Amino acid sequence: MATVAELILIRHGQSLANVLFPEADAQELLEVALSGRDADVPLTDLGQQQARAVGAWLAALPGDQRPETIVTSPYLRAKETWRLAAEASGLATPEPRTDDRLVDRLLGELEMMTRAAIAARYPEEAERLSESGMWEYRPPGGESFADIRVRLTAFLDDLHREHADRRVVVVAHDAVVLMTRAVLEDLDWAELAALEQAEGSVRNASISRFVNDGNSLKLDRYNVIDHLPPA
Repeated sequence: MATVAELILIRHGQSLANVLFPEADAQELLEVALSGRDADVPLTDLGQQQARAVGAWLAALPGDQRPETIVTSPYLRAKETWRLAAEASGLATPEPRTDDRLVDRLLGELEMMTRAAIAARYPEEAERLSESGMWEYRPPGGESFADIRVRLTAFLDDLHREHADRRVVVVAHDAVVLMTRAVLEDLDWAELAALEQAEGSVRNASISRFVNDGNSLKLDRYNVIDHLPPA
């Protein structure tokens, strides 16, 4: 089967939601000082710096390892991460395209809600989550990790067919990076939970890389941030 030569997965830089929601959840607040759609959440100043550090990493790659195809999530934080990285690299990078299958996990009616707000307004969801388990749980109007697996399987099939033997960069979200690895390595839920336990969550502006060994894509690195400046 035709396969891309290399797949680099980059999570977007730190977003405003990455800062505000943990703070609000720690204080059990019902609201955060952030309105609008999840798709429109911007990067923080640190997130912009992280994106530029990704650009410096790209610039340091040998010419025969630079990306030939760029695909991003349509969400602002992912598109901005690539734009800033490309500018900072100083390279003549390929024009990016977006793919709706790379969006962050869709939370439906729970989108942009704190944990306290969900508990207050949707008290039945805690029981549903407990019954389904985190991987199979589907929020009202949203999607489960199993649903993400389905859309990413279709995305990767198309990517291999349309960009066989090319070096591809995907800029998206933590759920996309994690579930892409699940698809490529055919991980079940227990294996995925063990991976999360061992590696931690996918970090902002981290780089994960898969390389074609002649038969399939094999993991080269995962969730690496050594290209970022010290915090």
